[in-house]
Amino acid sequence: MSKILNLNDPLLTDGNQYAPSLFAYERRSTIPVQIGELYLGSDFPIRIQSMTTVDTMDTQGSIEQSIRMIDAGCELVRITAPSVKEAQNLENIRKGLRERGYTTPLVADIHFTPNAAELAARIVEKVRINPGNYADKKRFETIDYTDASYASELDRIRDKFLPLVKICKEYGTAMRIGTNHGSLSDRILSRYGDTPNGMVESALEFLRICEDENYFNIVLSMKSSNTQVMVEAYRLLSKKLKDGGFKAYPMHLGVTEAGEGEDGRIKSAVGIGTLLEDGLGDTIRVSLTEDPEFEIPVAKDLVRRYDMRASAQDPIPVFKGHSAAFDSPIHPFAHSRRKTSEIFSMGGQQVPRVIADFSTRSTISIVDFKSIGHFYLPEPDKWAMNDLGADFIYTGLQSLDFMLPNGLRQIQDSSVWSASEYVYPLFSYADYQTAALKHTTLNFISLDAAELLAGADEFDSTCVLVLHSTNAHQMPAIRRAFFHLMEKGISNPVIIHLNYTSISDDQFQLFAPTDGGALFIDGLGDGLMLSLKHSKNKEALSNSTNFGTLQASRMRISKTEYISCPSCGRTLFDLQETTAMIRQKTDHLKGIKIGIMGCIVNGPGEMADADYGYVGIGKDKIALYKGQEVVKKSVPADSAVDELITLIKEHGDWREPSVND
Repeated sequence: MSKILNLNDPLLTDGNQYAPSLFAYERRSTIPVQIGELYLGSDFPIRIQSMTTVDTMDTQGSIEQSIRMIDAGCELVRITAPSVKEAQNLENIRKGLRERGYTTPLVADIHFTPNAAELAARIVEKVRINPGNYADKKRFETIDYTDASYASELDRIRDKFLPLVKICKEYGTAMRIGTNHGSLSDRILSRYGDTPNGMVESALEFLRICEDENYFNIVLSMKSSNTQVMVEAYRLLSKKLKDGGFKAYPMHLGVTEAGEGEDGRIKSAVGIGTLLEDGLGDTIRVSLTEDPEFEIPVAKDLVRRYDMRASAQDPIPVFKGHSAAFDSPIHPFAHSRRKTSEIFSMGGQQVPRVIADFSTRSTISIVDFKSIGHFYLPEPDKWAMNDLGADFIYTGLQSLDFMLPNGLRQIQDSSVWSASEYVYPLFSYADYQTAALKHTTLNFISLDAAELLAGADEFDSTCVLVLHSTNAHQMPAIRRAFFHLMEKGISNPVIIHLNYTSISDDQFQLFAPTDGGALFIDGLGDGLMLSLKHSKNKEALSNSTNFGTLQASRMRISKTEYISCPSCGRTLFDLQETTAMIRQKTDHLKGIKIGIMGCIVNGPGEMADADYGYVGIGKDKIALYKGQEVVKKSVPADSAVDELITLIKEHGDWREPSVND
């Protein structure tokens, strides 16, 4: 169920004060939280954490994996405690780590079992509870509450939650109140819907109980596998804490079930990176369907970028008579796309376009186009294209001596453009103002954000802007330029052009999705062009990152999406192997979302917006879902992937893979 957020709510329209600044990196100020010997909050570095994947009852395995995580740079180790026996065994794991000389704080991950939480809070340095299922059993029912009956429910929650609060306060144990979009209680869904507002209220119900008891050693999180929902929820949480008179609690950032490999890294960067750009976040966990020690380098790269950000950035002009922090023509708590005129295939209701940058190549041949999803087939003498086929290719000063495929158009520097109907010129702003020769349908204008703010803002109905920035902090500089366009009522489409030098390929697939994703999350941009130097495979890498960023920010769905959990001690099958097997057989199903969950805890909840689900319910037993409805129970694991494909076929979403898939 979904409810529309009231954008006219005074709480949401009064200044949009969710971030310290929109145009400069400034970290949100928080209270300190003590977790064992570790302090967390704005006065301390952004902390890196992860979660073990072995069975919590495997004491030695948990110790060894924790050590690998810590040696990789993990500062907080989370371990699942689904029942009392696992909670009790945390003592043995903690003792074993201390005997090996490791004092890293441990976090007990709790979902349905208050008695396990109360025991764990006496043993480890921090407990994480999920307000959606700590005191509630989910029945997927809509309940019409009166104010009195809702208040009665809150009293019931208080009675169930209060013992844990008192234990944490007595033992000096920290707590994370961690809302998950996919596991909101029936009570919250009935009143608020599955919205960012519902996620925030779910946490605030529990937070009020803590504050009533003068317990403040708390971290908050708002996780979702949908990056738009995640970002909106964290921003709304920041504002509601401030406006509601709560203390400024630190935030734990993470995208739930981001997935594996390239997709998982890009999706994590879009969600986490957007919020880091806002100055939000005091600890992060990158959830990948891989061994947890491999999550740590990714998290480090995301965080390290902000170590010197404040001193490196150039000043960005603010609106006249307005503050840098709060005035914005976009709505930060509900996604809406900037309204633009449709020019050729860009803007309006068109999906954002992908532009491949070939301008630094000394030669361009037909075989080079394979890297951007276009394939020449010699025998039938024709072109084919896959779902990641770029829409435009920018060739700079180069001309091509062969015909392009129908799905691809060429952009060329105006200085060498020869008035071809099927090639489109790229001008500087100054050159466009004086040019005698222009394309009758489509002209691209390359603009630095600062140039636009300085007054270069006269465009006719054929102009598409290619907006970039030389600012060390290019995302907010481009954001500021978009605000200028909106303030002036300029509706020309905009291609976001991001340039990167002297970074690794791995960093590129984090930094570009952060910068581009942050803009697309806010509904800004009608296309994306990424330029990367110092990479042997830059065109292919840029193309996959272009499409990955658009998909992760929910702006253009071009491939199958896998919502797969990172595995933990609750997992009931080989998650990595199964995910790889499902991907191998289904990755040609463009636009389909498949949830792959290790256990029932992260099952129907965490894959809330998946089309199909594959969930472990027992040893080598799988439940298959259509949406949030179980359609096949207790399917043997060795036949479950085939059964999943049958289910997809039964609902008309299957197609056979083609030669280009």
